[in-house]
Amino acid sequence: MPKLRNTSAWPLKTLLSFLLTGHLLAGLFAVASAGGAQAQARLNDNSDRRIVNRIEPEYPETLKRLYIGGIVRIQVTVNASGRVESTELLGGSPILGQSAMKAVKQWKYVPAGGSDKLVVQLEFDPHR
Repeated sequence: MPKLRNTSAWPLKTLLSFLLTGHLLAGLFAVASAGGAQAQARLNDNSDRRIVNRIEPEYPETLKRLYIGGIVRIQVTVNASGRVESTELLGGSPILGQSAMKAVKQWKYVPAGGSDKLVVQLEFDPHR
């Protein structure tokens, strides 16, 4: 990778280096269609579990400024009382995934007879 001459650009250089060395998935560059700088959740599951309390994920400022967005898929394990027990990133940008999982861990679902595994899809759109 060619060296950048402007030393004030080190955060950008670090991010670019990180991207180019393959540590981020290609989904990081998938810029979503028109919309806002917030994530929108779509539940992709066959469960009747509804969200009672939903916390919006923070859009990482660097990615928003660079107009980098995409879709993140997370598997969520919800216990009988409706609390999120665990999350696992299934696809998408690891950086956006960290932000999304941090928020989803705070979500509260309607109580049910047992635990459920759900797949949540969040779209990060830098144009909104």
